[in-house]
Amino acid sequence: MYRSTVLVCGGTGCTSSHSEEIIEALNTQLADKGLDKEVNVVKTGCFGLCALGPIMIVYPEGSFYSMVKVDDIPEIVEEHLLKGRIVTRLLYQETVDKEDNTIKSLNETAFYKKQRRTALRNCGVINPAVIDEYIAMNGYEALGKCVTEMTPEDVVNEIKESGLRGRGGGGFPTGLKWAFAQAQPKGVKYVCCNADEGDPGAFMDRSILEGDPHALLEAMAIAGYAIGSEQGYIYVRAEYPIAVERLQIALKQAREYGLLGKNIFGSDFSFDIELRLGAGAFVCGEETALMTSIEGKRGEPRPRPPFPAVKGLFGKPTILNNVETYANIPQIILNGASWFNSVGTEKSKGTKVFALGGKIKHTGLVEVPMGTTLREIVDDIGGGVPDGRKFKAAQTGGPSGGCIPAEHFDIPIDYDNLISIGSMMGSGGLIVMDDTNCMVDIAKFFLEFTVDESCGKCTPCRLGTKRLLEKLNKITSGNATMADLDELEELCYYIKENSLCGLGQTAPNPVLSTLHYFRDEYIAHVVDKKCPAGVCKSLLQYNVDADKCRGCTACARVCPTGAISGKVKEAHVIDHSKCIKCGACMEKCKFDAISKS
Repeated sequence: MYRSTVLVCGGTGCTSSHSEEIIEALNTQLADKGLDKEVNVVKTGCFGLCALGPIMIVYPEGSFYSMVKVDDIPEIVEEHLLKGRIVTRLLYQETVDKEDNTIKSLNETAFYKKQRRTALRNCGVINPAVIDEYIAMNGYEALGKCVTEMTPEDVVNEIKESGLRGRGGGGFPTGLKWAFAQAQPKGVKYVCCNADEGDPGAFMDRSILEGDPHALLEAMAIAGYAIGSEQGYIYVRAEYPIAVERLQIALKQAREYGLLGKNIFGSDFSFDIELRLGAGAFVCGEETALMTSIEGKRGEPRPRPPFPAVKGLFGKPTILNNVETYANIPQIILNGASWFNSVGTEKSKGTKVFALGGKIKHTGLVEVPMGTTLREIVDDIGGGVPDGRKFKAAQTGGPSGGCIPAEHFDIPIDYDNLISIGSMMGSGGLIVMDDTNCMVDIAKFFLEFTVDESCGKCTPCRLGTKRLLEKLNKITSGNATMADLDELEELCYYIKENSLCGLGQTAPNPVLSTLHYFRDEYIAHVVDKKCPAGVCKSLLQYNVDADKCRGCTACARVCPTGAISGKVKEAHVIDHSKCIKCGACMEKCKFDAISKS
């Protein structure tokens, strides 16, 4: 038995911040102090507070060390792990009571207080590379219950009654999808998992794979039992090396324990899973394109119907859900449908994981009940917009979603509410923007991504998105007319109505939502030839305030084109014909004498 356990985040975020070096330094120091038999160091999954990485928690005290450096390790080992004195100055300061210096639980902090972890329940809690730790957290009990106590019909009915909807973006009822596949004649059927998460700024599924891979395997086996399938496939993007490695370890362990393979739990049910690595094609997030890719062909969507539940992978009945959807399944089976649907809203049950990014204090991963307002997520959990800036909008659903403006800051987030204001849930990326963001530029950013990721199979998407991007480039360069705005909107609706798959059908959403809520910014670009946020380079103009300029010549010395002139101790001027709008002068000026407009 160890007297202390140190959990170090081994997710992608903290790994990129050198958490592997933290673990190595910890093990070295513990061995030097003769503590290696008393203190257990565990590399675990994502804690969620990615902005504070590398993260380290020491139990039984629950001391939360943030932004840990290798140089901090000798002091933590000497003071805390050897002498029992917590190094409070290195802790996440919100966990330290300023009056009596006592340590609060991480669950009492603003970031965690309003969260409810279901899909993320084991992330940052267990060692994802050890199956026994998952089993100790009731792992594989749900599978055992299904195989030994429930019929396949019972399982499907439980999922239907729970109200679980697909967390991959569309929000289709999971139980209904399973019921369609179950109703097909007995024979070869497949269970697939979409782990190809491709939205910019999204890392929900990746974090579950890295922190709790057995939850996915157990859920897929339950799905296999429910629909009568013996084979599953996980389609995971190859750019997730940590997730792939932990899945490989988990698959090996589950087979060794008899939890995958032949005659699971001594029954006549057999089920196994294979990995398929994706090459990072965004279109393979669409279910038929994903299945086409698994089959070894180019990832392109197929016309529907027939739907995958009738004719999917290799022409056989197939169900496909994403990682987060599956992560809820074992808990629904163990705790019951009524437990799950007691959380959330009338039409959106349970919790949702969001990846917070952009202009927000606490970037990271959160899981909240459906119906939590955008304000609660951004201000209460995320810590608000930094540097005193104002919240302007939030983009949900990535390239397929839309912008939620400040006027809807108090909207309860669920599938139907987001659709009603021109956005969508998507897989859960939530990008926060402040008043320094140009909404035309934001629409262009997402459209550039879509143009690159279009598979090219259908003309409305292949050519239509390029024409949209050309219009946006024309607007941000100051060469558009009001007629271009009308044509932009008309083209958006054409692409939505005529594209083959979800990629093209949702590609215009960022343009339409910004046009709807921020049309004044589009008009400013077109009519006034100005970017109100000062982002679009072609419309910028740098000027020197003669009253503030001290004539220090610092700006002139960094200007790459010699556009700035003036004598020492006299106000300088900028020759706009030479200015390339690089912003170097503004960065260098110590007197705030240079502005852009």
